Amino acid sequence: MRYTTRLTLVFGLIWALLLALSMLGIYGALRTGLEGRIKQQLLDDAAALAELYNSGTTGQVRPTGGTAVALYDPSGLPFLLDEPRHRIPPLVLDNTRRVPQLYHGPGYLAAYVSTDIGVLAVSQDLRFIDQLLEQLSRVVLLAFLLTLPLGWLLVRIGVGWANRPLVRAAEEVARRKGADLSPIPYDGPTDELGRIVARFNDLLAELRSARERERVFLAEVSHELRTPLTVLAGYLERLRKRPGDAEAQAGAERTARHLTRLVGDLLVLARGEAERTVNPHIVDLAELARSVAAGFPGAGLEAQGAPEVLGDPDRLIQLLRNLVANAVRAAGRTEGVRVTVGETGGRAWVEVADDGPGIDPEVLPHLFERFARGPEGGTGLGLAIAKQIAEAHEGTITVRSRPGQTVFRVELPGLEGEG
Repeated sequence: MRYTTRLTLVFGLIWALLLALSMLGIYGALRTGLEGRIKQQLLDDAAALAELYNSGTTGQVRPTGGTAVALYDPSGLPFLLDEPRHRIPPLVLDNTRRVPQLYHGPGYLAAYVSTDIGVLAVSQDLRFIDQLLEQLSRVVLLAFLLTLPLGWLLVRIGVGWANRPLVRAAEEVARRKGADLSPIPYDGPTDELGRIVARFNDLLAELRSARERERVFLAEVSHELRTPLTVLAGYLERLRKRPGDAEAQAGAERTARHLTRLVGDLLVLARGEAERTVNPHIVDLAELARSVAAGFPGAGLEAQGAPEVLGDPDRLIQLLRNLVANAVRAAGRTEGVRVTVGETGGRAWVEVADDGPGIDPEVLPHLFERFARGPEGGTGLGLAIAKQIAEAHEGTITVRSRPGQTVFRVELPGLEGEG
């Protein structure tokens, strides 16, 4: 069953229930009002007649409005009875007082009061109320039968109008192919549905962005792999022609290590292994930084103390190597990179600074995302892996940049903080 049909059915049933309750309320209110009016009229007539009889002016004034009059002796026997069907039983008359009282008999209503000459009663036939209400019931039923389908039609029109944006959005989604990530058009109000469509469009935009990043990433990785593979193939060709060529063998081994490291970075990032394969040891962070800087001749190093951390030395070396390689790429030379190690407030830290052109402020918020690439190039993997390793060690990695200086800072819990 369609959503619009369900809403129409629910609101139609509510409309029918409200309509029925309203008509029952009108019926009950009319009956109660008529009977209340007759009761008050009878009480007034009984009081007026009693006053006349007590004053000795009987017969001069008679009640109006179709009421009948009866006069009973003290024993309850009538000696004046306009309507025999309206006779009040003697047991009821035993408790007669000077104040008018009501008696509801079969098909009539009476008010009686004690006077100097006996018990006076005025009564009114109630059958006309039943007849009136019976006619009213037929009119109400006819109105119900005519109004109900009209109400259902109005409900259907209203629900269809209110759900028009939802129907259009659902039809648009149903027509979509899997590769179509364009925004869902929506021209309705900014209500719950509007917020859902807006959020859905945000997700589509994120998917488009992710797809574009993956496309760029694959193209870049293909390029990065193609170059060392070509170099490796060249070295292998030289070794085939000259099996004893030490330079070709060393170059092939170096290129193979580079390829192994690149593929390893891809696997680590894809599987999130940096968060699961931490093998902690007590590590001298300054010594690790010194060994990494040694692999980039010309890069500066400053150790402000010898901070120790509990961490995986292989992973931390990978983190620092990625940051230094990124800085060298940004500066364009190793001499433009400086590594500083220190400890503050029980936390060890490493800063890797370069004097490159800086990072565009629009790129900074996405710098550590997977597949994100800065203006200096690269595969977009190193910084994402560095962030993963830092967080696996319960640390943080931040960056600040301006033209001429970019600084990456890694903070890790020191051994004192661990204790």
